[in-house]
This record gives sequence, C-alpha cells and structure tokens, in this order.
Amino acid sequence: MKILKMKMWIVFLLCLVSRGMTAPTEEEVLVVDPVVEAGPEEAEVGANPVQVEVAAFDEAIEVVEDMEEVEEEVPTENPCLDFHCKKGKVCEIDEDNTPMCVCQDPSSCLAPEGEFEHVCGTDNKTYETQCHFHATKCSLEGTKKGRKLHLDYIGPCKFIEPCGDSELSEFPLRMRDWLKNVLVTLYERDQDNNLLSEKQKLRVKKIFENEKRLQAGEHSLDLLAHDFKKNYNMYIFPVHWQFSQLDQHPGDGYLTHTELAPLRAPLIPMEHCTTRFFEMCDADSDKYIALEEWAACFGIKEQDVDKELMI
Repeated sequence: MKILKMKMWIVFLLCLVSRGMTAPTEEEVLVVDPVVEAGPEEAEVGANPVQVEVAAFDEAIEVVEDMEEVEEEVPTENPCLDFHCKKGKVCEIDEDNTPMCVCQDPSSCLAPEGEFEHVCGTDNKTYETQCHFHATKCSLEGTKKGRKLHLDYIGPCKFIEPCGDSELSEFPLRMRDWLKNVLVTLYERDQDNNLLSEKQKLRVKKIFENEKRLQAGEHSLDLLAHDFKKNYNMYIFPVHWQFSQLDQHPGDGYLTHTELAPLRAPLIPMEHCTTRFFEMCDADSDKYIALEEWAACFGIKEQDVDKELMI
C-alpha cells in the first residue's frame, strides 16, 4: 500500500483547524439602521431670540413631522439575524414574526465552481456541493433513507477498492505519525493565530524539542512501528487532541458519524481503509466512538487515556 505524502496530510488538517472542525452556518444578513442627521438652521447674527416669526414655528413642526415619518420607516431587526440553523436548513419567519428553521431548497444552493466541490453520499450519488447534499438530506428527514444518508467522502463518487486485513493494520501507523506532525506544524506556525491553546502549546513543545522525534517524511511501516514503540509517549497527546477537535456537536465524549465527517470525508479518496478503520473503532457497534475506543484504535494503553488531555 502506498505511503501518503506528508505535505498532503498536513495541508488537509491545517485547513480543518483554520475552519475550526465545526460545522458551516448560514450566512448572516447585516441590517444597518439609516442615520438621520438634522441640524437647526444658523440664526441671523444680531437677531433677537424673542422676536420669532410664526413661520418659524410652522417650519419647526414640519421638521418634526418629517423626522417622525423617517423613524416610522426604519426597518425592525430581522429575527433571523442571530437565529442559526443546522446544515441543510435556513431561517424563515412565520406569520407571528417568529424565526424558524426549514429545509433549504437544493435549487437555491450556489452552483459549484468546479469538480473539487462535488461530494459523494453514502447512497453512492454525487452531489454538486455540500449545500446540495445537506439540503437533500434535510428533505428526507424522518425517513429510513434520510437516517442512512451521510456524507461519505469529498469528490465525485468513484470505485473505492476494498480494504484488506493487512492494510487495515497499517492505517493507524501512518495516522498516528500524521497527527503528531500536524501538531508540530501548528506549533511552528502558531505565532499569533491562536491555532493552539496555551496548554496545548506546552504539550506540543515537549514533542517539538525532543531530539528523538521522528522527523516528518515518508517512512517505512517498520520504522513507524518501531518509533511508536520507542517513543510511545509522543503519540498520546496527538491522539487525544484529534478526538477533542472532532467532539464538538455536542462535546459529550463520543464521536458520531457526523462529527467524524470533517476528518473522514477528505481522507477516504487517499486512504481506502478509512471507513473500515472507523467502523472497527466502534467496538460495541453502538454507532458512537467513545474516547476509550478511539484511543484503543491507535494503540494507546487504557491507563494512558486521560480526558484532561483534551482541555
């Protein structure tokens, strides 16, 4: 099985972090209130303030009335402004002016700029963009087909060769090394970008400054296995860090298929064992991957699983 180029892996997760592993939200509409500037006409020099003609009162009344008309025309704040909906839904206002989320019409999604925006669903159907996919999934909400439909991978649907047992055992070797090198790269670039918290920086600093660290590059599987055994402690935090990056919606200590998507979907076209690997991680087949299950998949010992490392 070919070894992936480390640059592709690093660029991929940097994109994920810069986007935040979170899920995309609908565009907000900025409502700007018009500002009415009005000032009194300059009084004539030397005029007696007591001797004001009746016409001046009429003009003042007209100004006040004009101001009231302008104020009445000021639009009220859009209730959808700070009302967020999940992917595939958009905010609409009902007859009581109450915001609500409704399924987005796929035809309202922007057209793709190229094939790179296409995605493949678990129904083996290519969707023009992620917007089209999520809008379609929303329209199937509550149905058996809708429950089974998930984002499979980035790019048009294509044949993914089966993952053999020997290939499956190789996957975590590359994945562990990749996670470690991604964190080191983030540490090197994180001057004022806030890509890592202060606690995370301290933990990665220990890895970065360790002279025994295996440098990024293309390595044989034997060398990766040897390094994991020799420098085991360097891999504990990267495995925990990746779990915490994915466990966001909600952060409950379990990974769902949806939470795995930001990592899984871009990997499948490059690593055909991705799907089988994550299925294997769900040891009890309950559709959720707990931290303990995740750590075991990467060879982290049970006594080294620590939720404090995800903070």
